[in-house]
Amino acid sequence: QVQLVESGGGSVQAGESLKLSCVASEHIFSTCGMGWYRQAPGKERELVPSIRFGAIIYADSVKGRFTISRDNAKNTLYLQMNSLKTEDTAVYYCAACYSDDAPRVWGQGSQVAVSS
Repeated sequence: QVQLVESGGGSVQAGESLKLSCVASEHIFSTCGMGWYRQAPGKERELVPSIRFGAIIYADSVKGRFTISRDNAKNTLYLQMNSLKTEDTAVYYCAACYSDDAPRVWGQGSQVAVSS
């Protein structure tokens, strides 16, 4: 049973924008904290932003450039990424339902490639 479905990845040049979407099951969207994570080649997966208990946390590396948002009518989580940098290149994952500060449900991942 697929509970998180992502879309919106792609290849762009530095300075451009992309918007990722994550459609969640109604149960997850209405009961769970959610977030976006990314994993670059050879690096550990890292939190990008998350929304939990109404609070939003951004990684320092994306503050001022990325915005996380929710559309409750569509059960969809978004990640608007502006002023993209080559170091933003990674597979981006939607995640939800935290336990011990770790999400337990993951999307399939979306590749984002930023070239100079």
